[in-house]
Parts: sequence; structure tokens; C-alpha cells
Amino acid sequence: MNFSSICSEFVQSSLICFATLISRARDSIQIMRIGIIGTGIVGSTLGTKLVQLGYEVKMGSRTSSNEKAAEWVKNAGSKASQGTFADAASFGEILFNCTSGNVSVEALKMAGAQNLKGKVLVDVANALDFSKGMPPTLTISNTDSVGEQIQREFPEAKVVKSLNTMAAQVMVNPMSVPGEHDVFVSANDPQAKVQVQKILGEFGWKNIVDLGDISTSRATEMWFPFFFRLRMKFQSPFFNLHIQKQS
Repeated sequence: MNFSSICSEFVQSSLICFATLISRARDSIQIMRIGIIGTGIVGSTLGTKLVQLGYEVKMGSRTSSNEKAAEWVKNAGSKASQGTFADAASFGEILFNCTSGNVSVEALKMAGAQNLKGKVLVDVANALDFSKGMPPTLTISNTDSVGEQIQREFPEAKVVKSLNTMAAQVMVNPMSVPGEHDVFVSANDPQAKVQVQKILGEFGWKNIVDLGDISTSRATEMWFPFFFRLRMKFQSPFFNLHIQKQS
């Protein structure tokens, strides 16, 4: 056997070994399942991004045949599916509450406390009242928050308040706003924060501000009426907060 043949066999053998290792590594990766509670623009935007990142995502609504959810599944791809609130909550290893804050507790009761038990629940909701037009007011504020209400109602869930201070487009694409800007997290469980911060990092977030326990979600929820005033002023959703402090 000449030198050229030996080299050729070595290269072929190396490629086979490398392909085998890649295949085994791929097989060993567990794709995390995400449950989205809610079918609005926030739920569909987050769901689409999570599918693009490789997660399996089930969107839940009051009925398993919800038209908005069906349209989202059609557009999002093979890793997207739909069902009831309970189906999505049971399916997901991590859950996102993307319902209106005024009905979040009711929706999560429909999802089932047993399906929330022990799971990280990312609460993106704000309790907004549009009955008197724009900008909206808050139905929950000052001494309470949606995040706290959910945590009280479902004490065995690990509620993390985040992403509720900006438009949906910015949640999943922070680079759409130039320069430095921040996302906030509030939660009682430190490890739950770590898991959510990992996903935020996959979205592209670099500046993640840990505000403290779940009661600090009062502050971020009360920011949102001001967000709407800025949205009306700028006629654009592409802006965000940045906290600049003295070094």
C-alpha cells in the first residue's frame, strides 16, 4: 500500500469517527420543551423565537382549536404545536405566561396547579385597563403585582417576572434597539432566575438586572403606562430602558 492510499484511508476513517461523535452528541442533547400560555402578539413572538432557537413549543389557549394558535403553528414550523392551557402547561418544562395580567390567575387555574408545580413560570404580563382609551392605566399596582398574585396562588411554581417592560419585538431581538439597554428579572428562587437568564442570553440580552424577589415586579409593572406614553410619543416600539449608575 502506497503512502497516498494510507493517507486516504486515514482521512476517511477520521471523518467517519468525527461524524459518529457529532451524531452521538446530537442524540444526547435534550431539547427543552416550552409551554406558552396565551395566543397574543407576545405569546406568538416569544414562541416563534424559541422555536427558532431549537426548543419544542406548545401554545395553549382556552380551547385546543384556537384559530390564532393554529395560524402560529402553521407558520412556526415542525417544533410548534397547540393545545389547551392545561396541555401547554403539562407539556412545558419551562412556562411563559403571556396572557393579559387581568386574567392571568384565571388562565393559570385553567392550566392546572399540578401542571405548574415545581416549574419555572416566566411572567410577562401587565394588568392594563384600556377602557378609557390610550394610554392605559393599571388594575393592579402600588401594593401588589401580577407576579405576586401568581406566586401566591401557585406557591409551588417558581415565578420569574421578566420582559414586561418593552415591546414584544424587542423582547426577542434586543439588537433592534441600538446601544446599551436592560432587561429585568424578579423572583424568589435564585436557581429559577439562572434558568431564565440563560434563555434571555439566547435571545441576545447582555444587560440583565436582578431586582430581587418577586415583590420587585411591582416596579416593572408600574413602568408600563409610561412605556405607552413613550410609544405614543415616538410612534415606534423600538426603544428601551438603560440604567446608568455611578461607578
